[in-house]
Amino acid sequence: MEIFELILLGFIIVCALAVSFSKNLLNSILVYMSYSLVMAIIWIFLESPDLAITEAAVGAGVTSLLFFVTLKKIHAMREEDKEDEQTNSEERVK
Repeated sequence: MEIFELILLGFIIVCALAVSFSKNLLNSILVYMSYSLVMAIIWIFLESPDLAITEAAVGAGVTSLLFFVTLKKIHAMREEDKEDEQTNSEERVK
């Protein structure tokens, strides 16, 4: 069981670094969601089911939903899609 806990802790560190260095906002939100879900699992291992439920509901659920709505409101999701399409079309031309 200790190996699984170490894997989860390593995944937490990787997620934190990935969110910090990601330039795509949508990917950052998805990594943040996975970070929150893994934290919920860690809280279960620490025998704190109330914190695990809260982390899963608030961290992965409500906060991520608010981030998605914010990206949609500021039109960041569409702009990133357009940028990806432009870079893909530029690479095809080369």
